[in-house]
Order: sequence, then structure tokens, then C-alpha cells
Amino acid sequence: MATYVLAIDQGTTSSRAILFDEGTVPVATAQEEFQQYYPRSGWVEHDPEEIWRTTLSTCRAALVKAGVNAAQVAAIGITNQRETTVIWDRETGKPIHKAIVWQDRRTADLCARLKADGNEEAVTGHTGLLLDPYFSGTKVSWLLDNVAGAREAAEAGKLAFGTIDSFLLWRLTGGKVHATDATNASRTLLYDIHGGRWHPNLLDLMRVPPSLLPEVKDCAADFGLIDPDLFGAAIPVAGMAGDQQAATVGQACFTPGMVKSTYGTGCFAVMNTGSQAVRSKNRLLTTIAYQLNGQPSYALEGSIFIAGAAVQWLRDGLGIIESAGQSGALAQQADPHQEVYLVPAFVGLGAPYWDADCRGALFGLTRGTGPAELACATLESVCYQTRDLFEAMQGDLGTTGETVLRVDGGMVASDWTMQRLADMLNAPVDRPTVLETTALGAAYLAGLQQSVYPDPETFAKTWALEKRFEPAMAADQRETKYRGWKDAVRRTLSPH
Repeated sequence: MATYVLAIDQGTTSSRAILFDEGTVPVATAQEEFQQYYPRSGWVEHDPEEIWRTTLSTCRAALVKAGVNAAQVAAIGITNQRETTVIWDRETGKPIHKAIVWQDRRTADLCARLKADGNEEAVTGHTGLLLDPYFSGTKVSWLLDNVAGAREAAEAGKLAFGTIDSFLLWRLTGGKVHATDATNASRTLLYDIHGGRWHPNLLDLMRVPPSLLPEVKDCAADFGLIDPDLFGAAIPVAGMAGDQQAATVGQACFTPGMVKSTYGTGCFAVMNTGSQAVRSKNRLLTTIAYQLNGQPSYALEGSIFIAGAAVQWLRDGLGIIESAGQSGALAQQADPHQEVYLVPAFVGLGAPYWDADCRGALFGLTRGTGPAELACATLESVCYQTRDLFEAMQGDLGTTGETVLRVDGGMVASDWTMQRLADMLNAPVDRPTVLETTALGAAYLAGLQQSVYPDPETFAKTWALEKRFEPAMAADQRETKYRGWKDAVRRTLSPH
């Protein structure tokens, strides 16, 4: 009997496959990094063929490691780096250009023009998003205008657009299925999150032909069968969600008011608001947390573009650590009398600032500043940015009560960072026993659809705490440090 579920977790820097058993316990993992392309300042691209190859090879490797054959896999769930944009030829399946990554800022001028023409209010009303290069819509427009013959081919119905989930689904099903789920659709600037449809006015605004677009389904749905030649059996694809929404599911944040924050390449805090799509007054995003049985559950989201990527910069750019795991121990050695601030605006700042043009800056350097202080400033920058999001969320909901933050992602393995996070938020931080919550969410959605896993309420009871971090910093020290951060950000923002 098929009782395993395979999760494809296609991220910004690597592709992973994790095989879960019928008790949602991970039994095998495979991971491969792939190349990042930076053709110009602020531009970030991926090779979709490399993403496809690493996805296939990690899936195969996970099955081999577990000693499981494809016939024992009940379902596959896909979770993906959101907003990253691919357009491919429907006949050949070949991409017409490299994928434009969510971090890419090349459409900043287009977003500024659309804003100046007074479009942002209507766009936000339909999509819950802001006019920012982060999202897919303007990336699609750029590709159609800058790849020779692309617009004509799109108008003729010869091309397909998708975020990475759609591209992988197309390839996995041998070109039979062109679909996405509601969470990924909600990040495109083209989807009406209230009406549940691609909105014609938004398509006109972005100059995107409707024929490019995938069908939108629930997060747990029938997404088709995998070509049996790939793994040896026609496994159903039965779950799909963008990475942050998958992590929200994996953290069992099914109750309105629950918050999770994922610390990967970027940091993304998501607060479940239930059936109510809360319009943010503090430049947060209103988005779909998940959609089951045709019913969307909404969320407020704050997006920080650079979190773990700043630790990678310490490792690869500055060479002051050999592995990301060393950053916490190094930060612990920092001189507590030095107040060094890193504003990691390497690709602009996300919520709640939304400044695409500012770039990173260091403040407070002295002759005594060394690797330990830089590591401390880097990790603290993630904590300060999370507090920015927390305060914005509480402002939107009009609440000041205690909120417990559930955390996941690579950075949360550092006790030092999680303690500093609790100190800066003045709130408990809960680290679960299963840190791979993004993959777990994708697996759960697929397993739910195939009746391998139970209903959400029952699944939520399986969430287990590994460690809680309680705030321990004195209030005056916390506020002094945070004021310093706000001043550093003010100095970094681009003049408008």
C-alpha cells in the first residue's frame, strides 16, 4: 500500500526532496544547490533547466536513500520559491529566457510608472499586494517586451507563464498540466484574491495575454499524474503551495492570530487572519494563507528580502566564517559596547519600507570593529526587521497582547539568534521539533488530498515544541538598540 508522501521543496538557492512516512515523519532528504546569476546590479536569475535537473535528481536520491520505490509513494506535494517567473514554449517546453527571481529589481522603473499613474490603489484592492518589482506581473511584462518575438508568440497562445511550481508541474506531467494553486497565484499581481480569478483589468494593466496563464486550484487538489518514466510509477501530484504558505501549514497555524516566521534566504512572517482579508495600514501584504475545499484563508504577510542571504554574504563575500552555522558563536564574542548596525538592503528593503532603490549600509564602525561585531550586526538585523513586521501586524489588527512566534528555516538552528529574536520582540519564540516545515506543509497538503493524512485540526495536535526562547533583555536596552536600528534604516532609505 502506498503510504509515503514526497515533498519537492524548490527554494531560492537549492532544490530539496524530503520523503515523509504516514506519520508525517521525514525519513530521507536530498538537497542540491544551484547557480545564482547576477547579470547586472539588482538583477537575479536562475536557469530553469538547472532547477528541473536538481529537482529530478533530489527526488530520485531521496527515494534511493529511503529504499522506497515510486509505487509506495501515495502523492507528491510541491512547494516553491514564490514570484520567480518562467515563460516557456508550449510545444517544446523550453524556457524562452532564464527565470527572473523574486529578489530581482529590474522592473523598479515600470512599477514606479504604474504607481505614478495612480494604479496602486486598485492593484492593492484586488491583489492585496503593492506595486513592487518583487511580484511576478511586471516580470512577465518585462520578458514579453525584452525577449525577441515573445509578445507575438504569447498573443498567438504559443507560450505559457508560471511560477516555479507551474513549470515543475508541466515538466513532471510531460506537458499535460498547466496549473498553479491559489497561494502562488496570489503573488502575481494578476489574481483577484477576493473573487478567486485572474482579473482582466490587471492583465490589461500589465499587458499580459490571458492565454499565458495557468489554471488555479486549491492547495490540496488533483494536479495530475507524473510521467511514469521519471520515477517508475505515475504518482499523483496532490498538493501545492508557495513556500511561506506551505510553512504556515507545516507550522499548523490554522487558527486566526497565529504567526509563523521562516528564516531562509529572506524572512517571511505570516499571520493567519482566517476568512477576513485584512487590508494593511502599515504596508504589509494581504495574501492567501491556504485554500481548501474552495475556501481561502487569508493572512497578513511581512516580507524581508535578506535574512540568511546576509549570513551567506559573511561566508562568501567577506570570508569571515566558513559555514553559516559559525555565525552565532562568532556573534557571541562581539564587544557589547559597540553598537554596529547592518541594514541588509542588498536588493532594496521589503516590508514595511518597500524601498526598491536603497542599498545596504553599515553604521557604527570603529577601529575595534571586527568579524565578531559584523556577525552580531548581521544576525541582529534579522531580529530588528522581524520586530518591524510584528509592530506593523499588531497595528493592523489593533492588538498589543502577547503573540507567540513559531519559527523555522535554516537560521533558527542558532540558539543565540533565537534568543536575541525573543529579546527584541519581547515575546516567546517557539522552535518546533520538525524544522523542515515548508516541505512538511507541502507533504501534508498532498497527503490530505490522498487521505494519507488527517484533517487540519487533528494534524495541528501533532505539532511538537523542541525549545521555547523567553525574552530576557532589559526593556531599556531593548528600546535603545531598536531606536538605533530605526535611525540606521532612516539614513539608508533612498531620497524620494
